[in-house]
Amino acid sequence: MTGTDPTRVHALIVGIEQYDAGSGWDLPGPARDAVRLHGLLRDAGVPAEQLRLHLAPLPPYRPGIAHRPADHATLRRVLVRELALAQGDVLWVWWGGHGVLDRSGHVRLFCADATTADKVGIDLDSALDRYASDAVPGLAEQFWVVDACETFEEALAFRDPLPPAQLPVGRRTLAHRQTVLRAAGRGRAAANDPVRATGLFSDVLLGLLPGLTPAPPAPPDPEELFPAVRERLGALREEGRTLQHPEIRLRSPERTEILSPAGPPAARRDVSPLVRAVDALLAYSLMNDPVERQLVVAQLGPDVTGTLPRHPKARTEAAGILNHLRRYRPAALWELYDAVVALDDDSRRRHELAEALTELETPKEGRRGPG
Repeated sequence: MTGTDPTRVHALIVGIEQYDAGSGWDLPGPARDAVRLHGLLRDAGVPAEQLRLHLAPLPPYRPGIAHRPADHATLRRVLVRELALAQGDVLWVWWGGHGVLDRSGHVRLFCADATTADKVGIDLDSALDRYASDAVPGLAEQFWVVDACETFEEALAFRDPLPPAQLPVGRRTLAHRQTVLRAAGRGRAAANDPVRATGLFSDVLLGLLPGLTPAPPAPPDPEELFPAVRERLGALREEGRTLQHPEIRLRSPERTEILSPAGPPAARRDVSPLVRAVDALLAYSLMNDPVERQLVVAQLGPDVTGTLPRHPKARTEAAGILNHLRRYRPAALWELYDAVVALDDDSRRRHELAEALTELETPKEGRRGPG
């Protein structure tokens, strides 16, 4: 969504590190991550009064910014009475804290006043249904981010059942588009880095958002964002730092689907050498950042770069560059390879990129498809 007017953007930003349940629930990081997102949207021109920041920070952290509490009554009131009637076009919802996947398959997000005997929280699925109904007349473009565990409720052996948490829902409409990015994946925990005091998923996402096209305050293009998120979380899994598999859900009048957390099946790469080469190139996170991508392209020399097709979307530009080099400057494909691996010499990605460029340069006889 390009050309977003920041004065038409609203956000609910929640970061809960401390719970009434006691120190066993302490979670250093979510409040700090929430403040980072608040700063990102504020710097993008969103008015301060339209950024609803709700925190329960864990001492000794002091946010140094005005915020409201993150108890159940306050957050429910914001979702039901305040934010739902906001006049605007774009909604950001960011929630960092503890969560669980209940027995009905709904994500429950615990509020700061949750205790072991009274686990009050917000039903994420109910909130999404409300914000896709006529109870919310505006805020047609919505981007929801949830960095919370989705561990199965029964696996936690709670002594007391979860209390009801549904929000009132209006009549369904076709007026809203929702992108929902969940950190953990069904039945999994969302990892936290207690030393750096950040959620692993939140840190990845906050690092990517400023370099996307469009940039905040516009909601990001999920087709651009999710491959980069998936690749970086995959690297963290390989390092043994997490087991989570992020998930992104798209719901709009034109499209309702869940993008696979595991990435496209390998068979898709056999469609054409160009598709494989684009995928291999975009596996490098630096190629999804417009500034770093420009640094790579500049290494090809002015006689090459002056003829290349350019585009603000990473995948479109990568496809155009690779197709152009294959047709007119095949030797420069390997200059591109050298420029990329000089900045990121990951052996697995390097091997795949080399094989993909070899196939692109000399496609298999009889192969049919684009390019």
